Amino acid sequence: MTDTTDTAPQARRPTLDERITASLVGAAVGDALGGPVEGWTPEQISERHGGRINGIVGPWHGDDWRTARPIAPYHKGDGHVTDDTLMTHALVRVYATVRDHLDAYAVADHLVPDLMGTPRWIPELEAEALPLQRIFLAEKWLVARLHYGHVDPREAGAGNIVNCGAAMYMAPVGLVNAADPRAAYAEALDVAGAHQSSYGREAAGVFAAAVAAACAPDASPASVVDACLRLARDGTRSAIEAVCEVAVRHQDFESALRPLREAVAPFDTVGPDYRAPSLGARRPSRLHSIEELPIALGMLLVGAGDYRRTVLGSVNYGRDCDSIATMGGAIAGALGSGPPEDWAKQVAEASRLDLHAPAQLLAAVAREVFARDQERRAAHADAFELLAGDPA
Repeated sequence: MTDTTDTAPQARRPTLDERITASLVGAAVGDALGGPVEGWTPEQISERHGGRINGIVGPWHGDDWRTARPIAPYHKGDGHVTDDTLMTHALVRVYATVRDHLDAYAVADHLVPDLMGTPRWIPELEAEALPLQRIFLAEKWLVARLHYGHVDPREAGAGNIVNCGAAMYMAPVGLVNAADPRAAYAEALDVAGAHQSSYGREAAGVFAAAVAAACAPDASPASVVDACLRLARDGTRSAIEAVCEVAVRHQDFESALRPLREAVAPFDTVGPDYRAPSLGARRPSRLHSIEELPIALGMLLVGAGDYRRTVLGSVNYGRDCDSIATMGGAIAGALGSGPPEDWAKQVAEASRLDLHAPAQLLAAVAREVFARDQERRAAHADAFELLAGDPA
């Protein structure tokens, strides 16, 4: 009798380049899918679309998208990415300029000038414009504080709305620190200090750590969550733990929608009506958390790391679902599960963006930064050996 133990073909591990591509493209596709239903409940989404969202849909208000909400005259839908992707790609460009780890000063020196100095195609405006003219209030804070206020970049985030604004574009930090979640966490906290404080800044660090952890060769949704729990602090850790304890009981997002919301609700300051935030919304606190990251991690567990299941769960959750799907898509992509090719093609064409070019840039930068890190570690090791060696 032939022994067939361990003879089954092993699945090929995705390469670094493949993970970076799947993560960044996956984040953009998730963003585009979630954009048109942002701010609504699962019940409202189902009623509006005759069931759950299974792909790209049009604007919530149809042809009236420009005037239905004057504060946000954006064409959300039809495959258009939102500010989540615009900010992510801007951060990639900063990495491509600096070619090394980033800090809060890199935000002031490079990200802010990019936002306010170079017109680019803005899908939701259907025009070429400065990214500054599309990003929302919490992101405009960067320009007000750093360019006009000349605030110390390391402290500029204090006083801003505490939301997911800094976390939503931190995937590149995780990818540059691939397989090193602790380093990703520390770098993202430094970068995000220019933008956010409190649990908004904490979420940026933990999201970057999640993406880095997902790049580890044998990573799984569970190992990603474990890495996040080892690093997260205060309400962010408590919210992730509460949501993920519920998520592991579900294998389908439909049954998970309400339980996940109930699990995160005690930590969410916005309240039950996303479009009418509570009086205590988005204020600093050690007890609270943004909603988006814990839910993205919960949907990652529900979807067993599969991109389609993770992102569709995130989209149909509603509320700030473009950012939830951005985060879920980025983590699933880093695990090696990328978006369906037809979705990626539709989003790239509708948004008039090359979704693969930023990934190619970042993959090259990640290798350069790793080489620099090795040189720095070797120099430190040599110096330490001289310092700590036997004096005799």
